[in-house]
Amino acid sequence: QAQVAELGGGSVQPGGSLTLSCVTSGFRLDHYLMTWFRQVPGKEREAVSGLSAGLGITRYADSVKGRFTISRDNAKNTVYLQMSSLESEDTGVYYCARARWGRAGAISWSNINDYDLWGQGTQVTVSS
Repeated sequence: QAQVAELGGGSVQPGGSLTLSCVTSGFRLDHYLMTWFRQVPGKEREAVSGLSAGLGITRYADSVKGRFTISRDNAKNTVYLQMSSLESEDTGVYYCARARWGRAGAISWSNINDYDLWGQGTQVTVSS
């Protein structure tokens, strides 16, 4: 059975760093587009960063470009999200999700309806 599970959330001060892990099982990680989403209360879940199948094309929301890095370790079946220069606006529950396919279109990668496998989420709090 395919599963994904997020690890690594926590509390950090503004300007700090944190790395999230998405541990996967039951499917071939490099065959799917994998994306990190985040959600805050009262707002829609938004795509933060995606990593395509195969060559691993990366996508980032404008708000995190230059600060977040997504990567994949196929041997460990894990996707990472390295977050630096964190801001209070980065606070939220972070979810790892698997898309129904491998490509990461410039627009389509962030379409939440294209994802069919989700983790339970991990809380990230950025506060002084």
